[in-house]
Amino acid sequence: MDSRVSGLFGTVSTQKSSSQGASSACRKSYAKNGKKCKNRSARYPKASNNPPYLPPEVEEGNIEYKLKLVNPTQYRFEHLATQMKWRLQEGRGEAVYQIGVEDNGLLVGLSEDDMRASLKTLHRMAEKVGADITVLREREVDYDSDELHRIAEVLVRKVPDDQQFLDLRVAVLGNVDSGKSTLLGVLTQGELDNGRGRARLNLFRHLHEIQTGRTSSISIEILGFDSKGEVVNYSESRTAEEICESASKMITFIDLAGHHKYLKTTIFGLTSYCPDFAMLVVSANTGIVGTTREHLGLAMALKVPIFIVVSKVDLCTKGTVERTVRQLERILKQPGCNKVPMLVSTTDDAVTAAQKFAQSPSITPIFTLSNVSGESLDLLKVFFNILPPLSNSKEQEELMQQLTEFQIDEIYTVPDVGTVVGGTLYSGICREGDQLVVGPTDDGQFRELTVYSIQRNRSGCRVLRAGQAATLALGDFDRSLLRKGMVMVSPDMNPTICWCFEAEIVLLFHAKTFHKGFQVTVHVGNIRQTATVEALQGKDELRTGEKAVVRFKFIKHPEYLKVGAKLLFREGVTKGIGQVTKLQPASQYQHHL
Repeated sequence: MDSRVSGLFGTVSTQKSSSQGASSACRKSYAKNGKKCKNRSARYPKASNNPPYLPPEVEEGNIEYKLKLVNPTQYRFEHLATQMKWRLQEGRGEAVYQIGVEDNGLLVGLSEDDMRASLKTLHRMAEKVGADITVLREREVDYDSDELHRIAEVLVRKVPDDQQFLDLRVAVLGNVDSGKSTLLGVLTQGELDNGRGRARLNLFRHLHEIQTGRTSSISIEILGFDSKGEVVNYSESRTAEEICESASKMITFIDLAGHHKYLKTTIFGLTSYCPDFAMLVVSANTGIVGTTREHLGLAMALKVPIFIVVSKVDLCTKGTVERTVRQLERILKQPGCNKVPMLVSTTDDAVTAAQKFAQSPSITPIFTLSNVSGESLDLLKVFFNILPPLSNSKEQEELMQQLTEFQIDEIYTVPDVGTVVGGTLYSGICREGDQLVVGPTDDGQFRELTVYSIQRNRSGCRVLRAGQAATLALGDFDRSLLRKGMVMVSPDMNPTICWCFEAEIVLLFHAKTFHKGFQVTVHVGNIRQTATVEALQGKDELRTGEKAVVRFKFIKHPEYLKVGAKLLFREGVTKGIGQVTKLQPASQYQHHL
């Protein structure tokens, strides 16, 4: 991680001066060129500027090029259907077909009749493998012909069988009062807001959240898309079970707190819930204030791909919205970020942005919308519908073949069910009736338990696969023996637990110097515990932006850690990131146990 990202964690005064410096630099460059850039296209890579060719087709992945599919023989049709199965498997239930494109990426295009026949064949192929097709966009191409030629981009999505819908997790970040919960309420309930926060009421979990209008806990909301790309949400009084049954793709939103007082909850949500993407919500009328920079820095530090939604555009003039977008652009282009902003203003932009965003971590789509008027909300839905998963089927298979490891994020007691734990299956497969061990307890032990039932998105599930989030019922297992940060693993694993560990860290921000004896709150995955700095290798102290290998020691109980895990620590204004490099097993510290 680039240590220059520490600029996002600085004090308000440094942020202000840096933004002023950036704006003055812009003014100088304008003066030097003798003209001011008036059109927005000079600042943003416009998604609609399509090249005359695409990158050559690759064997892996879920993108397939086809020049034409006109009246194939039965043998050829069977081969095409098998090929579609492979592409769907690579995209975990989704594939994109480019019709009218040669394998080398040349945009040739098809006549009206050939295009109609090709789409008809594609529909037959999809029916054979149990999928549906949706034409994302068509466009004209100019290729050595007087006749009008077109190419089509088609999304193929497999109808879910046995609840194996594609599930993407999106963490929602942003400053307090930027409209995060309202946006999720509008997306998942299907009704626009009244301008006074009506849409967000169903998302709050506590009375004080309803009274203040501020989220303090982590809440989970779901938005489904069927195999044809239509939105499936609560608008027709559906239950979560009905949404899961009819959806082929599920977007799970993790609504996090924006207020600085609840920062530890926000960090826990980012580290333990393993989001695929992060959505940073910025209010158009206030711009980049409060925790906005900090949340952007946290997402980048944890290497979570981020896109931005500018909300409340109905409250501002067009000039105010553009000023907020320019402010975002300046921050994204800073050396610590190195992002390429892409403003989304049409459906075509949304399709391109979704594909480029998943392919390149530097692309950052920016949406400007209103939860009251509904302006540009459809573009965000198109983006979510097309957004592909980050991991391919091969990586998923490799994770599933490892031993079972389930990270515990939440613990409940449910009447008539008993103890229930919520979390994410990091690796392996978990089935009803599996015998696992849970720990480490305060004395460093693991205890046996049985998984009685599994639920995903509030509906029953028999098999849980790596990367999926769920709740597991543990029967009459004593809840007092459980805590957040524990893991449930296969008895064959022989897990390593430790009091002490070493990590290579970067100090993002610290008011004075960071030295031996300093106490910080350490976040590693679902673990959140205070640790003491035991030693700094080769140095006596650290200042902002410096790197070092540091030995930490937990003060309360041992934890289950793995080498290579991402680490984030904080204490007041002090913040740092790093990676676990070495573990010292708890057996070396028996006097603690």
